Amino acid sequence: MRHHNLAALTLALAAPAAAQQGQAPFVIAETGQGYATIDDAVGAVRMGTATILIAPGVYRQCTVQAGGRITFKAVRPGTAIFEGETCEGKAAFVLRGQESIVDGLVFRGMRVPDGNGAGIRTEMGNLTVRNSMFLDSQEGILGGEPTNQKIVIDRSTFSGLGQCDETVDCAHAIYLANQGSVTITRSRFERGTGGHYVKLRTPNVSISDNSFDDSAGKKTNYMIDLPEGGTGLIARNTMVQGRNKENWTGFIVVAAEARKYPSAGLRIEGNSASLAPGETRSPVFVASYGRDRLALGANRLGAGIRAFETR
Repeated sequence: MRHHNLAALTLALAAPAAAQQGQAPFVIAETGQGYATIDDAVGAVRMGTATILIAPGVYRQCTVQAGGRITFKAVRPGTAIFEGETCEGKAAFVLRGQESIVDGLVFRGMRVPDGNGAGIRTEMGNLTVRNSMFLDSQEGILGGEPTNQKIVIDRSTFSGLGQCDETVDCAHAIYLANQGSVTITRSRFERGTGGHYVKLRTPNVSISDNSFDDSAGKKTNYMIDLPEGGTGLIARNTMVQGRNKENWTGFIVVAAEARKYPSAGLRIEGNSASLAPGETRSPVFVASYGRDRLALGANRLGAGIRAFETR
């Protein structure tokens, strides 16, 4: 019982939120100051470091972080929902500060004319996303910067994302590019509506302990696309490929567009892949367009799935 009481006390101390600020939905934890809009709270941080506590509610608001180190944290995970509103024709959160942490938020219904409406658009600074949901939008998380940026995504859900019909270029559940690293762990991808589930243009990747359920996907492509190569780890993921595919030929595809980054030693091991009931085509689990030797370990492949091919 001691642990439960301590947790409750910690939550009470950490979440003054609306009650102490005249029901202001956005509160800077360090000062207790409340704000009516997320953008007002972000603007108040300027180049500083702060945690913005977000009360439960559905917010048709967006924000641009122009500087500082900001943690955006739901008072109760899953109850702070940003819906349908984008800034700069890009995303609900456009992030170009020194660092951004997004914890426990929900983003849904993001659409913009160029087909890339996202929950988060990262343009500068390290990014950590955890315990969050990205739902029924053109894109979940998009962007990156041409430096040694570090992006970490953990315990999050990506559902009803992606498109290839609205614009010439496809959108994807996650589409990131940088010269640093992208780590995706313990997250769920499901019900894609076009494009790839994960597309990364980065030299270092770690994609582990995730679930990819494409059984209800529509016009989807690959589970993981590394179009310019890359090395690192793809491990302990569970993948089910559905019947309604725009490109059904592979689960994981490496260097299909360019050989910008070395792929030698990319470890792909401990994954489980299967086909949804009724799917009769025979995709390959890993396809490589590059010449580097991948470190393809033991993976559990269901009936009809070929292990590897060079294209």
